[in-house]
Amino acid sequence: MKTLNIVAIVLLLAGAAVLGYNRFSYTTTEEVLKIGPITANAERTHTVSFPPLLGWLLLGGGVAVLAYAMMSRKD
Repeated sequence: MKTLNIVAIVLLLAGAAVLGYNRFSYTTTEEVLKIGPITANAERTHTVSFPPLLGWLLLGGGVAVLAYAMMSRKD
C-alpha cells in the first residue's frame, strides 16, 4: 500500500511541476569555427516546452492511484 501512496504523490508533484513550470531552458556550448589553434565557441539556448495536457494527465493519474490505494486499504 505504501508503494501506491508514494507513486500517487510522485505523480501529483510531477503534474503540479509541469503545470507550474511548463518550459525549461538549458545552454550548450558549440564550436562554430576552428582555424588551426584558434577556435570560436558559441553558446546556444535550447527551450523544451511541456503541453499543459501532460500536467493534467499526471495530476489525474495521481488522483486515480491515490483513490485506488485508499479503496483497496478498506478491504
